[in-house]
Order: sequence, then C-alpha cells, then structure tokens
Amino acid sequence: MLPREEILKNVENRDTIARVIDCAEQAIRTWEVIFTDFLSPPELAEATSSFSRLTEVELLTWGGYPQAERKRIAIARSELPLDESQVELVALNIAGNFLFDTATHRDFLGAMLGTGIVREKTGDIIVLGERGAQVVVVPELADFLETSLTQVRSVPVKTQRIDFSELKIREPKKKELTTVEASLRLDAIASAGFGMSRSKMVDFINAGDVRVNWKEVKQASHQLKSGDLIAIRGKGRLEVGEIAVTKKERYRMQLTKFV
Repeated sequence: MLPREEILKNVENRDTIARVIDCAEQAIRTWEVIFTDFLSPPELAEATSSFSRLTEVELLTWGGYPQAERKRIAIARSELPLDESQVELVALNIAGNFLFDTATHRDFLGAMLGTGIVREKTGDIIVLGERGAQVVVVPELADFLETSLTQVRSVPVKTQRIDFSELKIREPKKKELTTVEASLRLDAIASAGFGMSRSKMVDFINAGDVRVNWKEVKQASHQLKSGDLIAIRGKGRLEVGEIAVTKKERYRMQLTKFV
C-alpha cells in the first residue's frame, strides 16, 4: 500500500513512524479517520515530514490546545476533510492541596503511570502549583483515572473531567534578543541565544542534546535559517527570526528564547 521502507529510510524514531504507517494504511483501507497515540515533538516532526510527500493521506496533529507539545495524529484519506474537533481527547483536572507538599510535572506523571497506564496515552500535563494539575488523555482512560488516580505524593486528589475551555494555559515566557555573527553555524548562533560559551555549546551538540526543528543534529557547523527552532534538553528553546546581512557581510539576526 504505502512505500513503507522509503518512508522509514533514515528516520530516527523508526518504531513510532512504523506505527503511524500502520494507522495510515488502516485509514486508506477503511475510509475512516484513524488516530495515533500521543507523540512527542520530535516524533511529530518526523511523522509529518515523512508523510509530507504522500498524496494518499492527510495528517492533522492536535493536543487539545494550540501550544500543546504532545499531540495525537488524525489520519484520513486525502479525500476526507479533517479538523481538530475530530481528534478524540479528554481533559482532566487533578485537584488537591499541594501547599505543603509541592508536586512537579514528574510527580503527576509518575502517579498516573503508577495506576498502570502507559505514557503514550497521556498528553500534556499543566501543573497548577498548590492547586494540582490538569492533563489531556485519550478518552478511554478518563473513567479509569477518575476512579484510580486518588493520590499524588502524599496528597489526596480528586480527578474529574473538565471542558477544554477550562484548561489554564500559560503562555511561554519569551525573551527577544539580537545578535551579529560571522556565520550561520549552529554552535555560533545557539551559544549566543542560550548565553553560553561556544565550546560548551559544542559539548551539548556532540552529546546529542541539541535538536533543530526537533531533529537531532550533531554537526556544530550545521547551517541555520530563519524559522529554525533549536531545542536543548533542559535549557529551553530558541527560534531564529529575521536574518539580515550587514555592510561588513556579517549576519544580524533576531532570536526568540522560550524558557
């Protein structure tokens, strides 16, 4: 049906993309909209890139709100219309008094996984400080978590469905900056944007901790362009904005750092 080996050629997340191909072939066969589990940003980027050349199917990603990181993919024949309302998701509120026992993203995720579910069935977790958290999940988990997720750390919690309009989305903090560099090399621009030495940035790149447009890049000399997104594990993200050439033939660029 689909050129599986061609799609899988040189992909980083081979198992994930293979499952997306399975969903796509099912969508072609049944004329239905088929959904994947939640995918991480690198998996989503690779899936959309791998399928961009195919005309048989359309892909739509959605995680419950525009800034969501983890999303499901809805896949259908190209003849069928797709929109975000078709992506099956449920939002849950995990309410408790965390004033004296602060819980982190990891604590909420750990409590959910401790009920026996798998990570692929859960989307973003929005931590609300002392009030608890909110989470997006696949619909088939909602009833189970409402009855099974009763404690996070030492705090009793009540888990119940909410409307997506009740999600307390916080806009990411942004810092705008301008830098002038002699080249468009990844190590040069990223070190300026993240405020660290170029040698330290090279260490991050060599360790495989740097991604450009969610794809791992291990070449410090990788050439960037306007619109590229640089992510470093544990350090946030950096978006390359407008690039202009100065009279001295250097590159002046606008950068946006997300923290």
